[in-house]
Amino acid sequence: MARPRKHDGVVYRRSDSTMWWIRYRDNTGRRIEEPTRTADWKEAQTRLRERLQARDSRVLEIVRKGEQITLGAWAAIFLEHYSKPPLRSEKTHESHQRVVKHVTRLLGTQMLVDLSPDAIEGYLRTRLQARVTHRTKTGLIERSVLKPSTVHQELRVLRRMMNVAVRKRLLPSNPCWGVEFPVPVRGLFRPHYMSWSEQQRIEAHAPVYLRNVIRIITETGLRVYRELTPMKQDQVDLENAVVWIPDSKTPNGIGEVPLTDLAVAAFNDQLRVAGEGTFLFPSDLNPVGYQQTFKTAWAATLRRAKVPYFRIYDLRSTYATRLSAGGVADEWVTQLLRQGDAKVFKKYSQMKLQMKREALDKMNRSANERPVLRQVV
Repeated sequence: MARPRKHDGVVYRRSDSTMWWIRYRDNTGRRIEEPTRTADWKEAQTRLRERLQARDSRVLEIVRKGEQITLGAWAAIFLEHYSKPPLRSEKTHESHQRVVKHVTRLLGTQMLVDLSPDAIEGYLRTRLQARVTHRTKTGLIERSVLKPSTVHQELRVLRRMMNVAVRKRLLPSNPCWGVEFPVPVRGLFRPHYMSWSEQQRIEAHAPVYLRNVIRIITETGLRVYRELTPMKQDQVDLENAVVWIPDSKTPNGIGEVPLTDLAVAAFNDQLRVAGEGTFLFPSDLNPVGYQQTFKTAWAATLRRAKVPYFRIYDLRSTYATRLSAGGVADEWVTQLLRQGDAKVFKKYSQMKLQMKREALDKMNRSANERPVLRQVV
């Protein structure tokens, strides 16, 4: 029988070093010796307690692995293997590159495991004081201060980088979870619900192709720039009332999408407008052969209709909200949105005031006050 150990770990100093060392055993019983890189005995004791706590939490190997890579090195790995197409779109990858450039400039030398919420909040405060710069022939020109929503986007990218590091067992937890954004943020993802009367008013001032776009998205929930604009005419099957999506943002987005009667009419009208050709929304001005954006026409249409601006992508949330208002179960709405995560559904579907009132009408004010039926013997 093995002799019981008197100490869980020890702090000691070698004869040829002024730094303290620690010795402890991992979960398998293997003895580990490592330097603390400090001459302070209290700091060495703290390091030993952290190691023992990580061992007892079964994250010791993760912590030790994360100590061998800097944030800058991990950012480069993230961009190369977890940011490029087909995992993410080209625009998303470009956005990640811009964020990583700023993050590595300020935090790139920090070890990944040492990145703390306080360090991230310090980075955010620094970025909130920075100014937008534009490169010209004469040099860099500084403009206005960065918007909080822009800096918040950088926090979301950094949070995703850390989530991947946690999944790859480089970190025991995501330090972004403990971050509190320094200032209030406006303009985050708050989807606009378009009522039917508002939709009719917008369609009355929209060109024919944009009117079809509005009908198609609100009846099918297609992603406007990833699925609808590059759609080819042979993907539309009006006879069976379905469209085929060969490429999407997520794997769940690939497949057949059923069409309502309104969607079939809109697709039929757009096929007539497009004429002979390959794409459903053709354009001779783009080398790809189809329209890549509706932003200018969309903004002009809202202005003519005297409707406050909202993103054309919010038509997708209108689709989800109408399904919820019609009594469709949340699980089915998630599948119709073709999302992989049911949590994303909450971002798209909104409970409107009338829906809340209908829910309040179902309140049972006599709950737990009904008489108990006793069995008569």
